[in-house]
Amino acid sequence: MLGKSTQMKVILKENIDTLGQIGDIVKVAPGYARNYLVPKGYAIEATTKNAKALDHAKRHLEYKKNKETENARHFAAKIEAITLKLVHQAGEGDKLFGSVTNMELAEHLKAQGIEVDRKKIILPEPIKQLGDYTATVKIHPEVSATLKVTVSKA
Repeated sequence: MLGKSTQMKVILKENIDTLGQIGDIVKVAPGYARNYLVPKGYAIEATTKNAKALDHAKRHLEYKKNKETENARHFAAKIEAITLKLVHQAGEGDKLFGSVTNMELAEHLKAQGIEVDRKKIILPEPIKQLGDYTATVKIHPEVSATLKVTVSKA
């Protein structure tokens, strides 16, 4: 029986980027469900009893999902209202010594009271010149914000 991949169906109780949205029924490895998803409260096993309970829970989960999306939109609006002004050392041709990365942007946002995981800040490439730029902040699977960044000479 080695090598045969058995899968287990679970009902998601939270949004999980790699799996799906709240209320989705997904197939996962039994160990992943047993050791991680179920104990952490991210999912429940998709049994007949749970599937019936899911209909009732779906209404609750739909409300929770809408609330999360709503909160994400408010958070996105907060981010879009900001223009980060960064001051850096620069040499000839306005080329920066070093570069501005998503980690630095996350630190500057945190200083303004907005906590964002740096992995959710997407820069097409690190900023290496003075000027105006935009970065995308993935807040929620359905909501992204555009962060304005201005880099000026020290």
